[in-house]
Amino acid sequence: MRQQGRYYFYPVQHCNMCGDTSDHHPILGHRLNRSQGFRPRTKTGITTTIQKCSRCGLIYANPQPVPFDLQDHYGVPPEDYWKPEYFQYDAHYFSQELATLRQLMTIQPGMKAMDIGAGLGKCMLSLAGAGFDAYGFEGSESFHQRALERMKIDPSKLKQGTMENVSYEPETFDFITFGAVLEHLYDPAQSIAKAVTWLKPGGVMHIEVPSSRYLISRLINTYYKLIATNYVTNLSPMHEPYHLFEFGLRSFEEHAQKTGYTIVLREYYVCSMAPFPRFLHPLLSYIMKKTGTGMQLAVWLKKNDMNTHRGS
Repeated sequence: MRQQGRYYFYPVQHCNMCGDTSDHHPILGHRLNRSQGFRPRTKTGITTTIQKCSRCGLIYANPQPVPFDLQDHYGVPPEDYWKPEYFQYDAHYFSQELATLRQLMTIQPGMKAMDIGAGLGKCMLSLAGAGFDAYGFEGSESFHQRALERMKIDPSKLKQGTMENVSYEPETFDFITFGAVLEHLYDPAQSIAKAVTWLKPGGVMHIEVPSSRYLISRLINTYYKLIATNYVTNLSPMHEPYHLFEFGLRSFEEHAQKTGYTIVLREYYVCSMAPFPRFLHPLLSYIMKKTGTGMQLAVWLKKNDMNTHRGS
């Protein structure tokens, strides 16, 4: 495990997505700043309280741990974060999302797309291959550098920066994607609102986030209760992969009412079934598909034509 960074902690008084006051939100338990395993009481470390918004289902840490330097989290060399095969670009990368996007809009030459949290730039390559003029930005200095070196991304198309310090002209992009990014941001509601200003009226945005309904988390939390601990498996705000939030569909429904977009599609993806043995995977997969309790929630939205938000 890498050496832990330094944090300051700020109390959360309102749900980030719907604005509901946090004082009556149920406490799910506590989360260590390291992997907890099956015997969390035998491990030392710092914990933070995990709560769930009773109005929209957002799961969050309270207080929220914030590193003094963001690079303490994301400055790690990508080679330490991903397996070697991740550095090989596959033309099918992002193909499922592009197939869904084509159901929602007609991709035409000259349309502009934005990948927020571009990582190594592989999504930008797929967007360009689909006919978009593709742009992006990445918060990690090391990931940004690898995107330029390994994937040969045009440096004029890929900025190094965060949601807080990058800017684009209003109504620039036809499509924006937040793929596995929003859960890492300290103000997801404001991040979406800011990105909406960059989207053209009628433009489409794709957001994929960890679901607060994830069945495996519920089962692990039940196990923790049975062994008489107050720990939960939700989130990882102080260790990799540094997840700060898990989202419910209603989180976006509430946020949409005050931000100027409409949800046009939602999907739940099964994804990981660890740590359960492989022979249980078919049953767990079936249950998650039938009940909408998969690991990931994908939300597709369109910017309202009457939207009057401006600025960046």
